[in-house]
Amino acid sequence: MVSHRHRKELIEEYPQLQQQRAVEGLIAVDTVCPESVVLPLVAVSGHREIAGVTNIVLNHALAATLALEHLTKLGHSKIAFIKGKTFSSDTDVRWKAVHTSARKMGLEVNRLLTGQLEGESSSPQLGYEVTRKLLEANEPFTALFAFNDISAIGAIRALREARQRVPENVSVVGFDDIQSAAFQNPGLTTVRQPFREMGVLAAETLLQRIQ
Repeated sequence: MVSHRHRKELIEEYPQLQQQRAVEGLIAVDTVCPESVVLPLVAVSGHREIAGVTNIVLNHALAATLALEHLTKLGHSKIAFIKGKTFSSDTDVRWKAVHTSARKMGLEVNRLLTGQLEGESSSPQLGYEVTRKLLEANEPFTALFAFNDISAIGAIRALREARQRVPENVSVVGFDDIQSAAFQNPGLTTVRQPFREMGVLAAETLLQRIQ
């Protein structure tokens, strides 16, 4: 097991290193897979059509629709958004899905109400910082759809510091359904990403390809 932290040189180096260690196949998670890999490779959230690479991807169109439908049923139309980090494999595809779903529902994706996670940390601090910037823009919103649960948790802290009650004043929706989401106060509304099922499917697919 290796972690490349989205560094291009490591993404290119590690498959060769693993091949030298006689591995028979690779599972790549949130990785921009190089086209030079000769081993059987299954990518989870890879999103690139490369010969020899099988992609396990989430239905982001459905995910975005579920989140926005939930918020509109609560009466929200002024919705703020937190985009993922630029190097995350899911950021672009999920953001396009949000735009498509919003357009179908007649919702505006306001540039002033759109923030992006910055930095390599996986801490709620990133969500906290971007939400503070959204609040400083003085563009009112009554709901926030965050890229993931970690950033949503940080966003809630920023909202509370600004004396915005959650969910009374601002509804917050996360993404992933991490274990701690249900133990937040209040419990975090989130779009569940079936990590275990995606992992099992990736492993079973890779074994079939190796055989």
